[in-house]
Amino acid sequence: MADKPLSGHRVLAIATNYGVEQDELVVPTEHLRDEGADVAIAAVADEPIVTLVGDKDPGRTVRPTTTFDKVDPTDFDLLLIPGGTINADALRQSEDAIGIVRSFVSSGRPVAAICHGPWALVEADAVRGKTLTSYASLRTDIGNAGAASWVDEPVVSDRTGGWTLVTSRTPDDLDAFVTEVDKALTGG
Repeated sequence: MADKPLSGHRVLAIATNYGVEQDELVVPTEHLRDEGADVAIAAVADEPIVTLVGDKDPGRTVRPTTTFDKVDPTDFDLLLIPGGTINADALRQSEDAIGIVRSFVSSGRPVAAICHGPWALVEADAVRGKTLTSYASLRTDIGNAGAASWVDEPVVSDRTGGWTLVTSRTPDDLDAFVTEVDKALTGG
């Protein structure tokens, strides 16, 4: 049996146990697994992750594979930060989640964030000198974070500063987002 394109790559997705945007977690993790990547989902607690659709309607329940306090971020090649307003706001207030973000950035490993996900990057002081996109309401926060440039594009992949940052605006941009995530994992 031939290896799949992402075989041998390990991805860590982080989410809170309530409020992550369903498709921003489920679509990339399922895609990455289908392409052969080993994907772990870390949450605050070892309880089901209750996703939402459009920040309000109940979505699928996802079982985390680990928790923030138990995961070793150095075991992974790429960090995935999905959005959802409630999820992203809670992530940026979590010392454990911000520590995970800083681990990836300081070691030069890629990070991929969609929609409100870049809030965690702002909190981790990781957007300086980067060009990125997000849900439009984060534009001011990103600009206020210092020396970051926000653009209104479906996906942005920025390799400045010694590490790759892939960002997208909304679930409508998921096709472009997962394509760039694949490239970031393979060095393409």
